[in-house]
Formats: sequence, structure tokens, C-alpha cells
Amino acid sequence: MTSMIKKLSYRLPATSDEPKQRRKFFMRIACSLLLAALFTSCGVYTFRDVSIDYSKYKTIKVNILENKARYINPQLSPRLTEALRQKIASYTKLSSTNNDNADYVVKGQITGYDVSTSAISGQQSVGNRLTVRVHIDLLDNITQKTTNIDASRDFDFSASLTLPQAEGALLSDIIKNVSDEAFNRMFSNW
Repeated sequence: MTSMIKKLSYRLPATSDEPKQRRKFFMRIACSLLLAALFTSCGVYTFRDVSIDYSKYKTIKVNILENKARYINPQLSPRLTEALRQKIASYTKLSSTNNDNADYVVKGQITGYDVSTSAISGQQSVGNRLTVRVHIDLLDNITQKTTNIDASRDFDFSASLTLPQAEGALLSDIIKNVSDEAFNRMFSNW
């Protein structure tokens, strides 16, 4: 019986390339894990790390974000304000109020809505970038402190599109991404 086991457990002799092959194998695994980590973490926001002491903070008032940018998209201010209110309602236990004595008061403004060239090919623009910037003052009425928050996001679009055409395609992404970043900077200590 033992001779049969010896025959079944026959092992090929080790070659001199075996350590190199192992290193290559482990390098491929490490690179794959690194790439997987990079691709799964890019641009994904989570709201699990909200840091609010609910024993002290119960209410919040979110004022309309004023549009102070040079170029004004008339849909941006009301939609961004509403998205921020919805995010706060969905991911915190704070109650929304219109009272200026709320535990938190959010005041803010859209400070930038600018287009720049992002890609050039053959001395011609092939890509543009819309940069949206928001400044928020988060007044903490419990501690009487104000936190200044600046959030900015870039949105690329083809140079063959006019700004109004690009806005139609990008507005939903602008609202989602800018409100995500503002929320995270206010309540997740980003």
C-alpha cells in the first residue's frame, strides 16, 4: 500500500526557474489586487461614517444655495439645494426645520461654474471641462462654531457640444456628485 502511495505522490524535480515563476505569479496577484482596489474606490462615496452626536444635535436648516458664479445655470441652485436636503434626510437622523435656531444651519453659494479646455488634438480643442465650485458655511448653534467647506467637481464633455447641450447631459451628474461631496465634507470629516 505504501508503495502505491509513493507512486501516486510522485513529484517533479524542482527547476531553477521555479523561484522566478513564483515571484511572477505573486507579482501578478499583487498587481491585480491593487488594480481592483483602485477601480472599486474611484468616485464611490459612502455615507456610513457620518459623525453626528445625536444626543446634542436634532435639527438642521438648509438655506437655498445662492448662485454667485459668473455664469448662472438657473436649474442648479434649487436642484442642488434640494439634493443636499434629501441627502441629509436620508443619511442622518436630523429633522429639517425652517427655524434659524436649528442645531445646524447650512448657508452656501455656488461660487464657480467655469468651462476650460481639457484636451487638445492637432492644435484643436477636443474636450472641455466644466468645473462647479460650492462654498458652504455650516453653523453649529450648539457650540457657536462655523465650519467653512469648499467642494469642487470637474465634469468633462466633448468640445463639439455647446455649454447648454453639455449641461443637459451633465446636470444630473453635477447635482449628484457635488451634493455627495458637500455632504461628505460637512458630516464625514473628509
